[in-house]
Amino acid sequence: MPAHDMIAAIRAAGAREQSVIDVAPLRDPGVTAWQDAAQADERAGRYTDAAAKLDEALKLNPDSPDLLQDRAEVAIRLHDYATAERLARRSWSLGPQLGPLCARNWQTIAEMRLQAGDEAGVAAARKGVKDCHKEGVPRY
Repeated sequence: MPAHDMIAAIRAAGAREQSVIDVAPLRDPGVTAWQDAAQADERAGRYTDAAAKLDEALKLNPDSPDLLQDRAEVAIRLHDYATAERLARRSWSLGPQLGPLCARNWQTIAEMRLQAGDEAGVAAARKGVKDCHKEGVPRY
């Protein structure tokens, strides 16, 4: 039986979130180049290289919620769980606190609390994932 894939669970939480609100930040081309290169490294299994590229992008835009979350996910790949949780919490505090990014933030926290054996923390984080959803107004 394969081990639980934390990254897949985190990304699935974001993909499932169909909130009426989905905030997409304006992209800085310099930051986007670093982010794209980091994604290529991650896909190739070069997690240390991906982390270094995201760190460079964060030097240009240190308060970018999506960059912080991407870096948190790479931290998980590197088994640096404390950093992953810290970055996900920072991403959530700076981000829209609704929608797919919010769901990824809270799912990251849930996965880290699960790693730590903190059942109360897992329950609180799972509630956080649910709180990321905002229903639309019914239109008839």
